[in-house]
Amino acid sequence: MSNLLLAALPRNHYRALLPRLTPVELVFGDVLHEQGKPIREVYFPTASLVSLLTLADGHLALEVGMVGREGMVGVALALGIGASPVRALVQGAGPALRMDAKHFREALDASPALQRAVHRYTGTLIGQISQTAACNRFHVVERRLARWLLMTRDRVRSAEFRLTHEFLSQMLGVRRVGVTVAASALQKRKLIEYHRGNIRIRNEAGLQAAACACYVAAR
Repeated sequence: MSNLLLAALPRNHYRALLPRLTPVELVFGDVLHEQGKPIREVYFPTASLVSLLTLADGHLALEVGMVGREGMVGVALALGIGASPVRALVQGAGPALRMDAKHFREALDASPALQRAVHRYTGTLIGQISQTAACNRFHVVERRLARWLLMTRDRVRSAEFRLTHEFLSQMLGVRRVGVTVAASALQKRKLIEYHRGNIRIRNEAGLQAAACACYVAAR
């Protein structure tokens, strides 16, 4: 699998980046960037998923966006910001390409094509974050969970993944019991199967109908 942001570059621009891109395996639960801390490296997921979290009171976390093979982790560097505005947490383990922050800045200065690709993606990510903020405020947990599962499916390119209720409660900003009720409702409608942290989407069309309109807007 490839990273779509990098794949959109002209071939010669992509080849120029290759020596500075290091293949890595992202591990579930690892923190790639900490909110307010310097960004040392950027990541281009290829078959992995990273949640972008904002913190309140230093420990309460709420997901505001997610990054998969469509984009990159660390876009703040492209805007001249050296500290991460969010915590970047690996939600789906898998491969990615890593680049040192210094090399990324140099590549950005040398490649107008990379600048355009990153800036377009940054605009898309801002739209996703804005939509997620509205969704978290106005929509019920069941519809939000359906949206979140579909967005995860799109990025990992699989209808099956492992997620605990505790982790989902952090992502959605609700109590664990709220996630349990929402997941049980989707399971009773035969839209998903959920057992001991393993989730399988059984009916993608039905799950999309159950999701709020934010899924289509963000996609």
